[in-house]
Amino acid sequence: MKQRETIEDVQKRFTHIVNHLMGLGNIFQEEEINVKELKSVNKTWQPKVIAISISKDLATMTHAKLFGKLREYDMDLTRMAEEEAIDKKNKGLALKTRIPSIQKSKEGM
Repeated sequence: MKQRETIEDVQKRFTHIVNHLMGLGNIFQEEEINVKELKSVNKTWQPKVIAISISKDLATMTHAKLFGKLREYDMDLTRMAEEEAIDKKNKGLALKTRIPSIQKSKEGM
């Protein structure tokens, strides 16, 4: 996976390569394709890669379904980044202050 490359770009490039290799007579099992794809994504994707590897059977999952799950994760990452940006923008700063005149009048009571 290249820097700043979307999962859709990865899917297009990966599918293009696999189709050309199949055209040359190579035969791939679904699990082999899925494992190669999961290994090609960068470290940002590792939580999702681990979750997919543990919970799903890569031998029966189609690579289209695998890419669907990766796109879903990509949308979640994008949404969370946008929410963080909004939170940082709207975050205010509160300071505690003491007003000496009020404290003195309370002490005199």
